[in-house]
Amino acid sequence: MQEKILIIEDEEKIARFVELELQYEGYKVEKAFDGRRGLEVFSSGSFDLVLLDIMLPGLNGMDVLRRIRNTSDVPVIMLTARDAVMDRVSGLDGGADDYITKPFAIEELLARIRVALRKKSEPAEPASTTSIAIGPLALDSASYTVTVGGRPVSLTKREFDLLHYLMQNKDIVLSRESLLSKVWGFDYQGETNVVDVYIRYLRSKIDQPYGLKLIHTVRGVGYVIKNGE
Repeated sequence: MQEKILIIEDEEKIARFVELELQYEGYKVEKAFDGRRGLEVFSSGSFDLVLLDIMLPGLNGMDVLRRIRNTSDVPVIMLTARDAVMDRVSGLDGGADDYITKPFAIEELLARIRVALRKKSEPAEPASTTSIAIGPLALDSASYTVTVGGRPVSLTKREFDLLHYLMQNKDIVLSRESLLSKVWGFDYQGETNVVDVYIRYLRSKIDQPYGLKLIHTVRGVGYVIKNGE
């Protein structure tokens, strides 16, 4: 079946260029040039992937992303000129599957689209044990809860996923590249401190309030979660 992609991009020349390239690759494409119209088109059709700009008239891309995520888990790739780390963090934490900045090579965009569509079509992993505990820290992936000494800890989805992956690999040092690939779902591209930002978030919610030292930095390598000092 021909896969269908929605482009929500206010720069019409860019949207038309990407549309032609996608059509050449065999995708079916629809376009919208502002946020509100993009949501209308998305709601009226069935799409396999969305390319979404952040700086949109009418309704910005982050608002569009949040509204899409209220009803759908369709892969979303943020396509924008904004490349600050916090913009990346906001987009990915808001539920985007990937983030690519302008100007971009069309070959890279096409590769990321293929990755996102392949992940979407992969069968779900078989169910496994949902509860993990390390000292007073406990995580349950079925109920989506985290507690420290029985007290609940509120985490965002990205924080939860990062903590979950660290706990699944207790005592194993994980590189930033590995964490980006497994938690954010895209291959490491150049320098970024998104992982470091989220490690600080986790420490501020888990280690510091309770006088713990579970999340450790291994200089020049990455991070590890373990009991004790």
